[in-house]
Amino acid sequence: MELCIYHGIKVQVEGLEGERISKMCRCTGSQSRRGGDRRNSWEWVKQRPGRCHGALNGRLLWQLQRLFKMKLLNEDAGVVEYWLALALTSIPENSGNLDPVSKFVHVRKAPAAVDLQVFSVGNIVSCAPVILEITTSSKTGD
Repeated sequence: MELCIYHGIKVQVEGLEGERISKMCRCTGSQSRRGGDRRNSWEWVKQRPGRCHGALNGRLLWQLQRLFKMKLLNEDAGVVEYWLALALTSIPENSGNLDPVSKFVHVRKAPAAVDLQVFSVGNIVSCAPVILEITTSSKTGD
């Protein structure tokens, strides 16, 4: 097995008009980028295959923490590559329904037991260029 960590990779995502475009996902983890702040992209990640209903359409907002490629040998002595990401997860407030006042779906940090998840970068469906605030739920005390 071989494991390589990356600070950025290009993925195919859905553009504003529904077209497929290349997008650079960046993830410096806890390191600074070019002498500045850390850069860990926020991405919309598909949670299950097929069509989903609701405002989020089966997608959740996750912040990348690490990007890596894992190479494994299969039974035929061939190499299989997996592009994976470790992300800080979020969960929707109000069952993912739109807030009647702001007309947004509010999200909050996931509980500590599930706040980091590994997933295939193929599940990144679109970018979230700016995240202003993640609400903190009074229910969990996060």
